[in-house]
Amino acid sequence: QVQLVESEGGLVPPGGSLRLSCVLSGRTFSSFVMAWLRQAPGKDREFVAAINRSGTATDYADSVKGRSTISRDNAKNTVYLQMNSLKPEDTAVYYCAATLSGYVGRSRFDYQYWGQGTQVTVSS
Repeated sequence: QVQLVESEGGLVPPGGSLRLSCVLSGRTFSSFVMAWLRQAPGKDREFVAAINRSGTATDYADSVKGRSTISRDNAKNTVYLQMNSLKPEDTAVYYCAATLSGYVGRSRFDYQYWGQGTQVTVSS
């Protein structure tokens, strides 16, 4: 069965950087569109970034565009989210998500497989 395991998040000062990673096991990684979504307390889960199967196309939420980069290494079964210039409003639980559909979607319902989530806190 498909498993997604995210790296640890952490506490980062405003303006700092953090790289999250997520390893997929159980099926061929390159078959999946991958994404990151996040959920802050009391809010819905929201789209952050997504990447197609080959890594040649990406999509970003406006809130992170220009500050974040999603990438993947199909040889390592891993997707990454590099986040720079972090702001307190980036504080959330970050989830890695995957779909076999081929569609690079922005909705949580576009993704069938999920990691356990990792906490990212941006605070001084």
